Formats: sequence, structure tokens, C-alpha cells
Amino acid sequence: MSLIITAPNKEIKTFRSLPASKSLSNRALIIRALCEERFKIRNLSTSDDTEVLKPALNNLSTEIIDIGAAGTAMRFLTAFLSQIPGERILTGGERMKQRPIHELVNILRELGAKIEYIENEGYPPLKITGSNLKAKPISIKGNISSQYISALIMIAPYLEGEFNLTIEDKILSKDYIRMTIKLMHGFGVECEWIGNNIKVNKGIYKPKEIIIEADWSSASYWFEIVSLSENSMIELTGLKKDSLQGDSVLTDIFKEIGVDSAFTNFGLRIKNIPTICTFFEYDFTDCPDLAQTLAVTLVAKNIPFKLTGLDNLSIKETDRIKALVVEFEKLGIHIQSEANYTISWLGNEKIQVPENHIVETYEDHRMALAFAPLCIITKQLKIKNPEVVSKSYPDYWDHLKDAGFNIQ
Repeated sequence: MSLIITAPNKEIKTFRSLPASKSLSNRALIIRALCEERFKIRNLSTSDDTEVLKPALNNLSTEIIDIGAAGTAMRFLTAFLSQIPGERILTGGERMKQRPIHELVNILRELGAKIEYIENEGYPPLKITGSNLKAKPISIKGNISSQYISALIMIAPYLEGEFNLTIEDKILSKDYIRMTIKLMHGFGVECEWIGNNIKVNKGIYKPKEIIIEADWSSASYWFEIVSLSENSMIELTGLKKDSLQGDSVLTDIFKEIGVDSAFTNFGLRIKNIPTICTFFEYDFTDCPDLAQTLAVTLVAKNIPFKLTGLDNLSIKETDRIKALVVEFEKLGIHIQSEANYTISWLGNEKIQVPENHIVETYEDHRMALAFAPLCIITKQLKIKNPEVVSKSYPDYWDHLKDAGFNIQ
């Protein structure tokens, strides 16, 4: 299946409700499942990742749990199920079976978890037999996945003894770890992060109703649209100034590349302003999910760039660095990929859309989400497998229609 998207023939001025944050939703679901008393979660995400995690937690008698392409669900459930009585098979789609999980499994085994690999050593599917885990000083590499760390510290209050985790090397996606800790604090658990050490006291989560924030990652595509559209203005409802999400750094990132931001009573108003940036350089270590959006925006605006801190993009839904290089190559843009997880561009080329060109999405929602606004520059764009956006932003194409884009 493919989709043809055509840019609006008028100025874009609209209100837009954003999907709820799947990162916050999934953490809240794990905390609720661990809590002795259920509590209400309002505005829960409808993304694929959340939609597979929710029934898995609601029906723990299931012997086989298939989470499809939901990486967050795989990491969180691996830790969660390891200390829940019963035996279960945790599996996923073909790409999930290629995404390593041995670092998390090894640490859980140190704590007493009974986890076996069913097919390939170090990769899902997993056979998990729940057991009583005992806390002890452990260490983990910080340059693999922050979701491993979040998965461990969320179950930590329920382990026997005091939990001490030392993070070695460079720490990626720190803001997602901070998000987890702030959420844990909100539910009454003491968790302390000093330097490279995280300590979690034994305790229980206290029930309380929570309202999930709108998703800042999803907001990034509207920032991209506004940056590429003269005289555009969009009100994004549900975004909070004091957000738990690290991607709220968007307001600072886009300030020099054509987007002014102002918080209102309803959320955030963004509008197009002159671009003053002539060379863009940014370290995405703490917000890797924004990298594709910025890469496409900068190429569209012909701004040379150097994007660093892309260490874990190769182990996402696809190898995102490779996917960006390949798809831009088809458009006559030569992105340089360097060994130190850096991509750069000289800005001396213009986009050329060949006849019958189609953007491959590689089963990665962010490839479709980030490339779609490029039609503002190319006038029209064809995107393969557009349904992948359901992983994080199920209503994306309908929302673009509402804003004046033509979708076929």
C-alpha cells in the first residue's frame, strides 16, 4: 500500500489536538500493574505500542504474548514478567527478533530472573518464568538503551533489598530516564539519581489518577510543517510548559529555523518566522526521536548541518541512519554518515524528485511521519506503507487532511 500526499494550496492556520504520549502511557501502565490498587489513567495513548502493552498487562494468564514491533513493550515486559508468578513466552515480529536484548536479560538474571532464549541467543522470543528477584549492586552500559534502565528501576521497589544501579560509559536518552524517575516520585517511590548511580528504595506505588500529556515527539512534525510553510500558524493543544518529556526542547531547537513558540491557555501556538540559521549543529543524545524530523527539515530548507549523538538509531525499528542516507540519495542529496554516529550535509544540493519516486518507510513510523511534510517543497510525495504511523500517531494522515493536505 502507498499514499500520495499533496501540499496545501493555501496558508496553514489551524488548531490541532495531538496524540497522548506513548512513553508516559507505557510507564504509567507498568506502574499501575505493579500497584496494589488500580487507578485511573486518563488520555491514554492509542498508539500500537500502548495498545499491545495494555492487554498484556490486563491478562497475565496468557501463555504467549506477542508485542509485534513495540520495542518499549518488549523491554518493559521482560523486566515486569520476570518477577510475576507464572511462565510466559514473550515474542514479537521479525524485526523485533533482530533487536538485541541480552544486556537487559543478563542483568535480570543477576537479580535471579529465569529467562531463556527460544530461537537465537541474545534476541527475542523469550521464555520468562517469574520468580522472586533480589536487589544487589549491578551495572549497565548507558550507550545501549535507556528503556533497559527504565524497565529495571520501575520494578526495583518490589525487589528484596536496596537497588543500586551504576551506569557505565556515555548515557543515551537521559531525559527518558528522568521521565521515569519523575513518574515514580509522583507515585510515592523514592528514587535518587546522582552522577552515574541510581538508587531505588524498597516500597510500593501509591495509587492516584493521572492524565497523560500530549506527545511532544508528535508535535515535531507540526514544527516541521510550520518551518516549511510561510505565514503558517498552528495551535497545538495539550502540550505543557513544565513537561516530563525531553522532546519539549523542540521550542528551542526550531527557534532559529523558522518557528516561534508561545504557550497559551490551551497548549502551544507555533508560527512561521524568518529563518536566521545558516549552519545547524546539535547533539541528539537526549532526544534521538527528533533527529529524522530535523534532518528532513534542514534539507528542505537547504541548511547545511552536523547532527551528532545518534548512537542508538541503528537499533530502532530500522537502522535509521542508513534509512535517511538511502532515501535522501534517491532525491539527489548526499548525506555523509560517519563512524561516530554523526551525519552531516554540506547544503550544496537541491532536492530532485525522480519520476515514480516513492519514500520507503522500512516499517518505521518516524520515516513516514518525518518525510511527509517534505511535500511542501516537492509539491507532491508518494509514501510506501503509510499505515506504520499507527505505532505512535494513528490519526496523522487524517490530521494532515484537516490542515489542508490532500491525501490519496
